[in-house]
Amino acid sequence: MGTVAEASRLLCTRVKSIDPLWLPHYAGVVCKTIFHDRRLAALFAHDAVLVPVPGSSASITSRWVALQLATALSVIGCGPRVWIGLRREAAVRKSSTAPEGARPTVQQHYESFAVTVPVIPANRIVLIDDVVSKGRTLLAAAACLQRELPQADIRAFALIRTLGFVEQLEDVTKWCHGVIRWVGGDARREP
Repeated sequence: MGTVAEASRLLCTRVKSIDPLWLPHYAGVVCKTIFHDRRLAALFAHDAVLVPVPGSSASITSRWVALQLATALSVIGCGPRVWIGLRREAAVRKSSTAPEGARPTVQQHYESFAVTVPVIPANRIVLIDDVVSKGRTLLAAAACLQRELPQADIRAFALIRTLGFVEQLEDVTKWCHGVIRWVGGDARREP
């Protein structure tokens, strides 16, 4: 394992630990980078409502990384408001600790979510998550929101994307623009 791969694991661990001083600082670094990238800046337009993606548990806790990240991004100007309109009604197995064949499917995620329709219209939604692997959770979250808010433009932002086992990781902070699609009965992230 190389130095950069080790740094990426440490970064993921630090994000997951929700350090109340470090996470907002890192969100600030991310925000500065976002506004240097035209496509990311457009994602976080002035009317974007940030929606944190719920964790695998059905209960809302202070350990909700996506909520802490969405709040930090909003405070530093990457979205006017955070809306907690997506929640888990049923717990799913945590993907990060499940073997490959036992990770929750898009359908399991979809069935576990519920949406509370917003009082203030949300026409532009940015799902916020800490880590995206295959994209199943984000795809299911977007589908649930689209079902309830068919007029909404729904996009997603994840602070970290996994790359699986690669020989040499070149850069921990390299941004990626991609798409998560429903292909062959499963999520497919490109890239």
